[in-house]
Amino acid sequence: MRPPASVFLTAEWRALVMANWPVAPAVLAPFVPAGTELDTFGGVTFASLVGFRFLATRVRGFAIPFHADFDEVNLRFYVRRRVGSEVRRGVVFIKEIVPRRAIAWIANLCYGEHYVTLPMEHSVALPGPIEYAWRHRGRRDRLAVTVAGPPAPAAPGSEEEFITEHYWGYAQRPGRPTVEYQVEHPRWNCWRVDPRSAAIDVDFAALYGSAFAPFLAAPPSSVLVADGSPVIVRSGRRLT
Repeated sequence: MRPPASVFLTAEWRALVMANWPVAPAVLAPFVPAGTELDTFGGVTFASLVGFRFLATRVRGFAIPFHADFDEVNLRFYVRRRVGSEVRRGVVFIKEIVPRRAIAWIANLCYGEHYVTLPMEHSVALPGPIEYAWRHRGRRDRLAVTVAGPPAPAAPGSEEEFITEHYWGYAQRPGRPTVEYQVEHPRWNCWRVDPRSAAIDVDFAALYGSAFAPFLAAPPSSVLVADGSPVIVRSGRRLT
């Protein structure tokens, strides 16, 4: 068995808000990295808008001054890759928003990701209200929910488990091999939120393209919040 890749990054991911929509496979197909295939839950392909706190970040064991704690908001979807008898379930990012240019530069260079830098702000209370906001083209976009009571483990076979239990990342730039990297964290506890109570005010067409807008403009089919945990992101490997 091939040994695990070296540790590239350690951090804590906390207060993860995940709004989920069914999206037509044809919209996602152009973004599926070579060597992977779309993953589904109940026969549905999902895209998720995820906002969270990135805390205590260290790259190769070193903290970068003024870059340890920050927000991230990303739009992602779900894929799988078969390696012998193993099925590696992973995520692909359409775009990731962070407030620091150095973070975007490192992620784009090392993993071939699609980070952009925008002004961001947050307000987090667990349990209680959570908001992630950012400014794009003079507009304030936001993702906000409120949770109450204690979180619970995701039930086996549930949609919460499907959304939160993907431990691989995949990225590909045109003309280059797919990069695969492993993410390690314990299982998260979750709050389930009534989608009708979520405040999602985003110019999806401007951020992600007109193909996504008809799907993401509708209310999400589900919204959940994960408490989060320490994480390990391992170095990426190119797929042959």
